[in-house]
Amino acid sequence: MKIAKDTLSFILEVCKSSAPLEFAGMLQADGDVITEVVVVPGTSSSENSAVMQLFMLPNIHTVGTVHSHPSGNRRPSGTDLELFTKKGNYHIIVGAPYNTSSWTCYNKKGETMKLEVVDYDFGDEMDIF
Repeated sequence: MKIAKDTLSFILEVCKSSAPLEFAGMLQADGDVITEVVVVPGTSSSENSAVMQLFMLPNIHTVGTVHSHPSGNRRPSGTDLELFTKKGNYHIIVGAPYNTSSWTCYNKKGETMKLEVVDYDFGDEMDIF
């Protein structure tokens, strides 16, 4: 699996702008490239957690989750690991200072995994009317 460079940039920016509150969302992919972040309606955030109301998630296919740890500690908590087992195979945790070196991808067992950052042509998908 890979992640689009623009999607990663969006993730880093939204995590940074949400600080000191946590940010959380779901990841969608086009083939083997993560291209989108879905913000689940009803998600609540604090300095210690972000709680997604997964029952509010539209009927869409997701490949994992993304959330921030404003503390900078990117190790998954017990709650994170519980979520990982329920939703997808790719889970990104972003920590301060929210740059290209401050994120880690985990599998559903909480093991670190490589996620290649690639250029991706969004084509007309990026057009907003």
